[in-house]
Amino acid sequence: MNFISIKGLETKVSQLIMGSDYFMPEKIEQVSDILDAYVQIGGNTIDTAHIYCGGKSELALGLWLQNRGKRDDIVIFTKGAHHDAKGPRVNAEAIEHDLMTSLERLQTDYVDLYGLHRDDPNVPVGPIIEALNRHIEAGRIRAIGASNWTHGRIQEANDYAAAHGLQGFSFSSPNLSLAKANEPYWEGCVTADAETCAWHASSQLPLLSWSSQARGFFTGRYRPEDRSDADTVRVFYSDANWERLRRAEELARKRGVTAIQIALAYVLNQPFPTAALIGPRNQAEMESCAEATRIQLTPEEMDWLEKVEA
Repeated sequence: MNFISIKGLETKVSQLIMGSDYFMPEKIEQVSDILDAYVQIGGNTIDTAHIYCGGKSELALGLWLQNRGKRDDIVIFTKGAHHDAKGPRVNAEAIEHDLMTSLERLQTDYVDLYGLHRDDPNVPVGPIIEALNRHIEAGRIRAIGASNWTHGRIQEANDYAAAHGLQGFSFSSPNLSLAKANEPYWEGCVTADAETCAWHASSQLPLLSWSSQARGFFTGRYRPEDRSDADTVRVFYSDANWERLRRAEELARKRGVTAIQIALAYVLNQPFPTAALIGPRNQAEMESCAEATRIQLTPEEMDWLEKVEA
């Protein structure tokens, strides 16, 4: 397993981050089997959020951590301040409410990585950074980041933090995958485009990618004539992405691996620190992800995979 460093953490973060958006306490045996397998391949970071499964994801993760005695060995990445039915809620009150609830569910007094799940561009960055720093000072958070924030807003926030002697964002968590999104999978989500990736290459701010494998687009189960999955059709079906799939399959044959492993390797071989959120449901899928971390792609291969005429 490869690891990356994130400012604010003493422990390095594994390049494969285990997703938990389907975890529930009533499925704790399945959850335990998956997390035990994840630890066995060398993973040490688990992604969750205040809203996942109505809070059940954090509850299940907390149970596993207590049952296995793993809290000191695991990097917890949770998120809060997601909008609700009334709209955006990126403010100090929502951050405190969601964080304190998450800590209780997770049965811990701190989280290693805390990300704002959404942005509200109408809110100035200053009060947001100040609110998060109060929780850092209280020992509840080690490092802060942003999920689904534009790189421009992150830079603005970090400029404010630097000017006021505060801790800024240490990571960003948008979507980054070999298949390029036609539109956001969920409203308000951010996909890392070429400009965003250039900013990350310049700043070297770590990127933790969700939907890193384009929700199974590269598994081979999707073809242009199959339009049964409306969301996948809406987000990933395009001539350019079909060509990227074809190229991934061609390179996979040459390397003796699979196209989905090439797609994952694409995320992990960027010219800036990256980690990929993964969602394997069984041992075979877990081992497939682990094997992908050992694939080294050249800059020429990366360009060939990605740069397709639309």
